[in-house]
Amino acid sequence: MRRILTLLLTVTLFYSCKTETKKDDTMSQETTQPEKKPENLSPAQQEARRIAMANGAEDWDKVNEVKFTFNVDRGEDHMERSWVWNPKTKDIKMMSAKDTAEYNRDSSMDSLATKADKSFINDAFWLTAPLHLIWDESATVTVQDTATAPISKDLMKKITLTFPNEGGYTPGDAYDFYYGDDDMIKEWNYRKGNADAPTMSTTWEDYQDFNGVKLAKMHKMGEGDFKLYFTGVDVKMEE
Repeated sequence: MRRILTLLLTVTLFYSCKTETKKDDTMSQETTQPEKKPENLSPAQQEARRIAMANGAEDWDKVNEVKFTFNVDRGEDHMERSWVWNPKTKDIKMMSAKDTAEYNRDSSMDSLATKADKSFINDAFWLTAPLHLIWDESATVTVQDTATAPISKDLMKKITLTFPNEGGYTPGDAYDFYYGDDDMIKEWNYRKGNADAPTMSTTWEDYQDFNGVKLAKMHKMGEGDFKLYFTGVDVKMEE
């Protein structure tokens, strides 16, 4: 799996860092990549696997459809996009105030579908980021036993995904996940180009269990009135 997002602090750019024209496959392989056996994983990969499993990775293969609305509030400004996503067939439908698009991620896409897909990669990553700890096999995983979380300043464990400097939509970017003994993400950093200083930090709150898949529906910054959150979430499993 590859690359993810860059969220900038303006409503008009609240989709991903993946603004290049080439198609990204971050969400196209999540049900097709063979999982390595635990005994063949490094200690950091074993930690990543445990976190992903705590967030429902084991149940993901049974997901037929995911519906959700991605919302961003910054002061009085509000934007939202709604999605219907079939991980097995890779069919996507986007609905926003300006556009509606339906496409398949394995098929050739016109300009509208390509624009929608960039937003999808961003929005779906926010929804499922802990699972990318095992989905994004091109990324390097490192673990720190004790680290200071960026917002609460609490001492937590930290696991970092760092992407290669070439390929994909966001080469070289890094994501720091801060988590507790329950292996649930509490806060995170996005660091563009693996910079030392975070480009963006938010909380992970309001977890809900959707048929075994645990999703955080609220993200807030430490200061200001920024909120990124999900509504209308529905996860349908195969019968």
